[in-house]
Amino acid sequence: MTRQAAPGRLQVVTGPMFAGKSEELLRRVRRARLAGLTVEIINHALDERHGTRTVASHAGMSLPARAARDVDALRALAGRRPLDLLAIDEAQFFGPGLVPVVNELAAAGTTVVVAGLCIMLDGHPFEPLPELMALAEDVTKLTAVCTVCGADAAFHQRTVTGPHADANQAAAGLIGGAEAYQARCRRHFRPGE
Repeated sequence: MTRQAAPGRLQVVTGPMFAGKSEELLRRVRRARLAGLTVEIINHALDERHGTRTVASHAGMSLPARAARDVDALRALAGRRPLDLLAIDEAQFFGPGLVPVVNELAAAGTTVVVAGLCIMLDGHPFEPLPELMALAEDVTKLTAVCTVCGADAAFHQRTVTGPHADANQAAAGLIGGAEAYQARCRRHFRPGE
């Protein structure tokens, strides 16, 4: 199949940790490949939990990916060939510079699916996801399950102490899983603890 001449779309999949963002991204990639579309998957190079060349979900799903350290590297990887779908995981780590790149790709006809955290450990918005959500044609905001009471969880909380004194610095620089973080509902979310 060839790329359509019409503009692409921006799709955002967001929520707290353990909400299934990567799983949903991978589901969309699999569907696009079944449809015969040209697909590229890019993960941020900071995410080394499953190796830098893999996007993986906490539920065990995974697909090979390319790693990029910044938006310039992402742009270079995405621009190597015409794409029908570009899937970007851990988008929050690319920072605000991701917004113009995603807009350019969508305007050129690529459907861009961006998955990432929209909220930091202190409960404040985690750019660039809020801006991308505002610009997207489709937004899927997922919730996790609160580890304290089982309610819908829109937040995540760090449960281990470490070298990062500032919660936002920890969110931007420390990637982990259930060994270091828990999903929390509003009632049980305790920023700064």
